[in-house]
Amino acid sequence: MFNSVGIVARIDRKEALNYAVDLASYIEGKGLKVSLEPTLAKHASREDLATPLKDMKVDLIVTVGGDGTILKTCLSTPKPEPPILPINMGVRGFLTEVDPKEGFEAIDRCIAGEFKLEAFRKVACRVGGKDLPHALNEVYITSKTPAKMLYVEILKDSEVVGFCRADGFVVASKAGATGYSLSGGGPILDPTIDAFVLTPICPLTLFYPIVFSNDSLVKIKLMKAQKAIIVIDGDFMYELNGEKIVEVTGSEYSTRFVRLKTNFYSRLRRRLLVSRGQRA
Repeated sequence: MFNSVGIVARIDRKEALNYAVDLASYIEGKGLKVSLEPTLAKHASREDLATPLKDMKVDLIVTVGGDGTILKTCLSTPKPEPPILPINMGVRGFLTEVDPKEGFEAIDRCIAGEFKLEAFRKVACRVGGKDLPHALNEVYITSKTPAKMLYVEILKDSEVVGFCRADGFVVASKAGATGYSLSGGGPILDPTIDAFVLTPICPLTLFYPIVFSNDSLVKIKLMKAQKAIIVIDGDFMYELNGEKIVEVTGSEYSTRFVRLKTNFYSRLRRRLLVSRGQRA
């Protein structure tokens, strides 16, 4: 099923880079074509395999790192994205599937077709008619000036939802609902729900998180001249320059993860929820 594999690793951990190099050799030994993110290719002294993420048109991408590595990869890879096998060498790694000791076996099972795909629809964001990168986790709108609040009007399909003053606003996908949005008091979204959630961060006015269907067009309108920025998946930043309306809706694209053994709720129990005072 897979003839070509791209590999991306976090560059701030030598053990992740070394592991990715060994994995690349193993995959090459299986007769598959391998592409390496340029920093990894340099570390491996395999510049012949170097491929920028924006040009990585492969059948499968393997990430060696945590959720941050996954998010950066998804921001840059060509659309539609190839499936991702995420190997956890991060801090929490909620989106990851296997630990390093299981990585080589996971490659064998991918080659044999012994896996399922779990898809997460992304969130699309537009400002002033300009499309920004689609978010796997969240679109975060906040003041450019620290400690300054934003005053916004929120609309759904041109219908006024309400007004709110807050430090910022997170629009999170199903995947992102377990991240910053959850820390801000937002709900966890069941993976079968086709929706995204809007969560205010430290609101001054009473305003609860709202779940919208993915076909909704939600507008966040700045009510007065305010310097604001948009942060997508903690990496891409866009400064509002006179624009007052940020539009968000469900994306036409999804990120697909290779799943070998775990499901959403088993990951939730093991990595986020506490049961009987212990990690499940």
